[in-house]
Amino acid sequence: MTIVSVEDAKAHMNITTDADDDLIAGKIGAAEAWIGKFIGFALDDAETFPDGTPEPLKEAVRQLTAHLYENREATVVGISMSDVSPGLFDLMSPYREWSF
Repeated sequence: MTIVSVEDAKAHMNITTDADDDLIAGKIGAAEAWIGKFIGFALDDAETFPDGTPEPLKEAVRQLTAHLYENREATVVGISMSDVSPGLFDLMSPYREWSF
């Protein structure tokens, strides 16, 4: 089960058509898996998040989903690259399980 719906992601990205709903659903799944791996917990883990998934993690999913949707290739040629979402790691860091 995802914590961000396709409708929520589309609203975040200002998409009004249904043409890419399946693609966006896949991007949501990939974003949630990546973020869950980064923080060390599944985003829908009721034991870790008894009051529901925190809003900063939902926003991280929205941002990463939008990035994956807009940047579908692994490389870009001919433009300067910059961090597309400098706040993404700031949104996730408070929830990350650190281990050494």
